[in-house]
Amino acid sequence: MSLSVSRRLTAVTAIAVAGLFASTAPAALAAPSQPAAAVPAALAAAPTPPDIPLANVKAHLSQFQSIATANGGNRAHGRAGYKASIDYVKGKLDAAGFTTTLQTFTSSGATGYNLIADWPGGDPNSVLMTGSHLDSVTAGPGINDNGSGSAAVLETALAVSRAQLQPTKHLRFGWWGAEELGLVGSQYYVNSLPAAEKSKISGYLNFDMIGSPNPGYFVYDDDPTIEQTFKTYFAGLNIPTEIETEGDGRSDHAPFKNAGVPVGGLFSGADYTKTAAQAQKWGGTSGKAFDACYHASCDTTANINDTVLDRNSDAIAYAIWNLGAGTPVPPGQSFENTADVNIPDSPGAAATSPVTVSGVSGNAPATTKVDVNIVHTYRGDLVIDLIAPDGTAYRLKNSSSSDSADNVVASYTVNASSEVANGVWKLQVKDVAAQDTGYINSWKITF
Repeated sequence: MSLSVSRRLTAVTAIAVAGLFASTAPAALAAPSQPAAAVPAALAAAPTPPDIPLANVKAHLSQFQSIATANGGNRAHGRAGYKASIDYVKGKLDAAGFTTTLQTFTSSGATGYNLIADWPGGDPNSVLMTGSHLDSVTAGPGINDNGSGSAAVLETALAVSRAQLQPTKHLRFGWWGAEELGLVGSQYYVNSLPAAEKSKISGYLNFDMIGSPNPGYFVYDDDPTIEQTFKTYFAGLNIPTEIETEGDGRSDHAPFKNAGVPVGGLFSGADYTKTAAQAQKWGGTSGKAFDACYHASCDTTANINDTVLDRNSDAIAYAIWNLGAGTPVPPGQSFENTADVNIPDSPGAAATSPVTVSGVSGNAPATTKVDVNIVHTYRGDLVIDLIAPDGTAYRLKNSSSSDSADNVVASYTVNASSEVANGVWKLQVKDVAAQDTGYINSWKITF
């Protein structure tokens, strides 16, 4: 990631999350220009996520390639190459100060291994877990599938150690065996957990194939909080994302999801074909598979797109730092709309995004909190209002010809104490000058 991108991302934060997850608000966005009826909320930010070095991630991939080459060309379950891969990852984590556990299971007559690594500290009753499968198919070394996810998760874990991160949540990392045989390792891990331990996992992030050579940018749409965190990250890079459907239920998030754990993750595509519209958005070649070497012998270190691997690796760190190490959400019920709503260019009509509030007694508080995430090429053109159920408008942001930056990612507080809380609230966004475009990415109201 370039330095300019790193600076930009420090000014982008995940929308404050409901219930289980962390919330951040960057100081640089804490002072919108003279809102008429709102003041910015003062929230402590999570520690700044690091730029994960691409060279380090690729060095791990080179090790996986060397291991496969020395062990019959693969790193599959029950083969020597898989055990050597587990030993490599475990050695790195042990040296970095993690507590590691090697879990064994049996599948297809062979011993399989899961590696679990816990970082000291954090709330043991609220565990943020990040994982990937480490095994390949027998046909090849599996460098994109799934050396890419495994290497990026490993390097992010090592970044946690380098930063000596003191997370709010307890951080746990996992590398799964025998995924290619039907999610065997991750299912074994989930089944082995007592119900009380499963309930402590507040989220599981999965990364399976994130370096595809003809890549897409796909985000799991399972848990809205995790999904929005990744969408916010990529919005900060002006990279559009799509909902991940190709691998839905076919990777190691599935056992966690089936056990009631909130899940999310990233994916850059397998053997589905990239469309012309996707090639226009992301580059690459339409009519060709995202990964033409999927489950083949050519899935080597030459089968990696450095740019998508770099961005996805940084996105992993962004999610862990924001979901695991930020300030807990203040008390209060939250209601969110994560659907994208196009903002017509001036002189078009205002865009509105509704949220239905129910189950809140009495009136809204004097400190009603509104979190806004808008992707736009010139935020100075935008006037933003919160519309109460009775139609009363509360100004959040005025337009300003001197505010030439893009995007609006900010938190506001509104004195809405005269309003009944329950009902349909709307975020209304009006573009008052021509030639710039954007959309409402998401917004949330907290009482």
